[in-house]
Amino acid sequence: MPSSTVKKKKNTTPKKKKMNLGGSATKRNYANERKYDSQPIVKKKRVLRNAARNKLLKAGVVKKYDGKDVHHVGGNALNPNSKLKAVSASKNRSYPRTKTARKLYRTS
Repeated sequence: MPSSTVKKKKNTTPKKKKMNLGGSATKRNYANERKYDSQPIVKKKRVLRNAARNKLLKAGVVKKYDGKDVHHVGGNALNPNSKLKAVSASKNRSYPRTKTARKLYRTS
């Protein structure tokens, strides 16, 4: 029998691309992060965020690992007396923006 010429199919599966997380491909600079995180205003903000979360934890509104964030209704997270409510993390992480990247609604 004569040998027939059979063309082999090329592998048509697309190659996986590496995920680009934005920014440069440099390593994290932990010393700079530590320097930033130790600034007094950053410490104060972290303390107030944790206090707000603990207030809702004690009230039973949120639980650990429930995927909820504490939302400051007035928009000012530095006000310890602001109204708080629990919202999903995806809703609380960003807000509608204007063309100049400001918040579209002042109290968001």
